[in-house]
Amino acid sequence: MFQTASRPMALRATVYKVQLDVSDLDRNHFAQYPLTLALHPSETEERMMVRLLAFAMHAGQDVQFGKGLSAEDEAAVWEVDPTGQIKVWIDVGQPDESRIKKACGRSDRVVIYCYTRSAEVWWKQNQDWLNKLDKVQVLQLSVEDGATLAGLAQRNMNLACTIQEGMVYLGEAAVQPVTLKSVDG
Repeated sequence: MFQTASRPMALRATVYKVQLDVSDLDRNHFAQYPLTLALHPSETEERMMVRLLAFAMHAGQDVQFGKGLSAEDEAAVWEVDPTGQIKVWIDVGQPDESRIKKACGRSDRVVIYCYTRSAEVWWKQNQDWLNKLDKVQVLQLSVEDGATLAGLAQRNMNLACTIQEGMVYLGEAAVQPVTLKSVDG
């Protein structure tokens, strides 16, 4: 009997559909966004929901999701104007120095949303050189906030997001990112 060797198949992304209604009272921005998020096979729902939170906090006409984990030269979320200029590069997690410096060279501003238990260690190890970069902002979510966001993940979501005085109400979650480094230092 003839036998063929089995080939490993690439894992596919899981697609999440989101209807996001943003009411950002801090920026006076109100809009609805029908979104499709792809959960990469190596990505957690927590990371995906932090990307969604980052999108909501920067929502605007030119804000979009990058290809994420499948493209090293793209941000998780970014604001790209009609001319192709990257206004804001937004990363989630704990990017390394070379990635952040590359983002600084390609964009007007860089925002990092760090989360998970190791975020504090990452910040302590990197804060000296990060504080020297004028256009980088670093925000941290608590471990509890990350878990709360992950708990919201469903394949089809209809979420209202209200942002007021730095507090973000996303669905039934209330999270408050802590600013570790602002853009002006």
